[in-house]
Amino acid sequence: MVGGLLLFLLSSFGQTFFVSLFADGIRADAGLSLGEFAGLYTAATLCAAVGLAVAGPAADRVPPRFAVPGAVTLLALGCLLMAVRPQGPGLLFVALLLLRLAGQGMLTHLGFTLVGRWFTAERGRAVSATSVGLNLGEALLPLAAVPLAAEIGRRGVWATAVAVLVALGGAATLLLARERIPAPGERAAPLSRPGTAADPSRREVLRTACFYLVLPAMAAPALIGNTVFFHQSHLADLRDWPLTAVASAYSVYAVSTVVFNFAGGHLLDRTGALALVPYFLIPLATGLWLLGTLEQQAALYAFMALYGVTNGMSLSLFGAVWPELYGVTHLGAIRSAVVAVLVVASAVGPGAVGVLLDLGAGLPTLLWTMGAYCLAASVTAGAAIRRRTATTTSRRRPRGGSPSAGR
Repeated sequence: MVGGLLLFLLSSFGQTFFVSLFADGIRADAGLSLGEFAGLYTAATLCAAVGLAVAGPAADRVPPRFAVPGAVTLLALGCLLMAVRPQGPGLLFVALLLLRLAGQGMLTHLGFTLVGRWFTAERGRAVSATSVGLNLGEALLPLAAVPLAAEIGRRGVWATAVAVLVALGGAATLLLARERIPAPGERAAPLSRPGTAADPSRREVLRTACFYLVLPAMAAPALIGNTVFFHQSHLADLRDWPLTAVASAYSVYAVSTVVFNFAGGHLLDRTGALALVPYFLIPLATGLWLLGTLEQQAALYAFMALYGVTNGMSLSLFGAVWPELYGVTHLGAIRSAVVAVLVVASAVGPGAVGVLLDLGAGLPTLLWTMGAYCLAASVTAGAAIRRRTATTTSRRRPRGGSPSAGR
């Protein structure tokens, strides 16, 4: 389990929250505007998503003693390119592609896959415990990186990241080396209720209005979180906040996310996932409005805490909303479509806001707009879920009687 935690922790070097800490210096070195850098980052993330779709199945065939060092090496190479100050957009694109593909992509993918395959009876708790590694990265790395950059420079921080990857990546490889790839007949059955013939296929789901009305709400945390994190340096300049304040706020976000991830799981077991969907974005909307209105640093900490509430809840909801809506027979295919949308959303958001900033839009106005998006998505998803629930209930109700008839 410690090996899986290290994979999630090391993925932090390719996550938006870490890369964006140095966004101003990176784009200045490459001679890019806010919109140009955001567009380059978006393109690199989209290409990384395609690369992950191609390379991802290797986790089912390649033993961890080879897969883990391969992913860590790619991430270390991306950090090394950032350390040598990539000149021009071409080399910067390669560096960002490696960071996003190996960090955000392969290391988290390997973490979920290996832990999910290794544990059966306690799979859910195992995945929750190991994914805390990413929350540790969000809490600790910004606090360490910003003062370290003041001492040894931004490129020195990236060089230090290479050393950390070599050391901890080696440790993770040793811890996970005894895991073997099971034969197909050895795989444990999924710990979920069996599907039924009535469960819709992905093609059928993609033809329903409910899917497209619920999806904007489920995509909001990835879309908005990546966007705000990517432009945090610009926000700090706009508000005249020190970058150390931005870094320390990540600790608030990480703690809030962990607490409400576990709390959300308990609440979800009591109420069901669909009952929470219309409400889980309200904290994020409130935080965005505070961040767009108030100039005090307290607004930043309030936003991080409130976003952590939504993000923690979304981690629990993501695993339960789609089974409750569409069953489990075709769950893998349906989730693959959802994940594709989330990756695109996390990539497009920073680029779109960067272009709007270049065109003269104010970041506070955009923050208010994102808050309004959360509210609209919540209302729309709630209405769609109520309509589908009512339709499903009416179909299951025996003819000529009440829902309890025939008992």
